[in-house]
Amino acid sequence: MKADSATDVEERARAKRPRGRAWRRARLALVAFVAWSLLAWTAAEALIVKAELAQPDALVVLAGSSTYVERTRRAAQLFQEGRAPSIVLTNDNELSGWSVDEQRNPLFVERAAGELKRQGVPAEKIEIAPGAVSSTYDEAVRLREYANARGLKSILVVTSAYQSRRALWTFRRVFEGSGVAVGVSAVEPGEQSPRAGVWWLYPLGWQMVPGEYVKMIYYWVRY
Repeated sequence: MKADSATDVEERARAKRPRGRAWRRARLALVAFVAWSLLAWTAAEALIVKAELAQPDALVVLAGSSTYVERTRRAAQLFQEGRAPSIVLTNDNELSGWSVDEQRNPLFVERAAGELKRQGVPAEKIEIAPGAVSSTYDEAVRLREYANARGLKSILVVTSAYQSRRALWTFRRVFEGSGVAVGVSAVEPGEQSPRAGVWWLYPLGWQMVPGEYVKMIYYWVRY
């Protein structure tokens, strides 16, 4: 058998190099993807907290135009379980889309109240806290006033998962010294909020997770 020449060996080696480089790049890409997926999941999960109260005096649903359905459904579920006698909504004074039935653009707080009714919550058990709000901090201030005016001793805040840590921190800070116990019930992501493992695949997820960290830093510095 004729031995391979030095030229043949060199040509075969050159032919293998692109395949070797492509395989190394593929492995690096896979490692990077796995690392990013774990980091993204961890970052999302770190935002989710729960501080349940067994029998709060009222459930409070925070305003949120993009997530009001999942929040109100969770509040309705808790109400149907007998966890609290009433549900309080906050009003961010934002208009929703056009309603064919009503021939107008209802406020999102009206949409939220309607969703609660569709879930079986009696209208007389739903109340909108007085005054418009523009932030979670505003909501906490308004609700402290509401709780004091009505003699409430405990409230359970219902909000989306990725807002739960900041909401709990804000409410407990604002309610400090009020004598009102505050808890948080975080909605399980997956309905309107993307799940923790895949939030980065959705534009809304980038608002909810990285955006929430920006808000947390601002709140820690500001309040």
